Amino acid sequence: MMEIERVYRKTAEAILAADALLIGAGAGMGVDSGLPDFRGPEGFWRAYPAFHGRQFHEISNPVWFQRDTEQAWGFFGHRLNLYRATAPHAGFETLRRWGESRPFGCFVFTSNVDGHFNRAGFSPEQVLECHGSIHFLQCVDGCTDSIWSAEGTNVLVDESTIRARPPLPQCIRCGRLARPNILMFDDGSWVPNRSEVQQRCYHNWLEQLSGKRLSIIEFGAGTAVPTVRWECERQTGQLIRVNPRDTAAPPGSIVLPVGALQAIVAVDRMIGSIG
Repeated sequence: MMEIERVYRKTAEAILAADALLIGAGAGMGVDSGLPDFRGPEGFWRAYPAFHGRQFHEISNPVWFQRDTEQAWGFFGHRLNLYRATAPHAGFETLRRWGESRPFGCFVFTSNVDGHFNRAGFSPEQVLECHGSIHFLQCVDGCTDSIWSAEGTNVLVDESTIRARPPLPQCIRCGRLARPNILMFDDGSWVPNRSEVQQRCYHNWLEQLSGKRLSIIEFGAGTAVPTVRWECERQTGQLIRVNPRDTAAPPGSIVLPVGALQAIVAVDRMIGSIG
């Protein structure tokens, strides 16, 4: 048996032995759905040539909703349109099936703002979006702590310049500019109410796992913004790190140096063969 097959089998056995499954997901989870990889300046520039010479953290910053609203909504409007038009890959459904087969179910901890776990059928009560979601909005000026759905909100974006065309999304209370309910870089105005509710659901789920066997499977979580890696590493259980590049992991971890979908398909096949 090839070494990678042995690791797939070890992963399958860890999932089958678990009472519960924690799924950690970073940006690498969405690559197989066709979403861009912003890893490093080159990845960002490939996705957005209009921003060549600038970096992701410069653009994903709330300051632009004050300085240049059409640029701000050009970037986030383009992402909103892209995420709406992109279907979650088949691996999401497989993960949901794995979670449903465990006695204490599963929970998703993700830094992704694309909403794909919910679209793939995961219950909102079992997903923590630690950086928020592009599918929800808040007021730029902070006139209210309300967060509302972006459903029905359409942003027209010039694909060559990545600039939005008016009218731009408005606050439902004051009528001034709205912004995505996403935690950006240097963001002191993000309204965390929705994510705090998710956080409570997550902690309640973890509390019931005392003395139970937890397997933690982490997909495409990088080191530049290590929120997901840190969360997965701090939980007690078998850590399974799936990452084709950032493969360093604590002792005792299982490491699969491949993409998310490739790993899920191979492990699911192994689970079927083990029976």
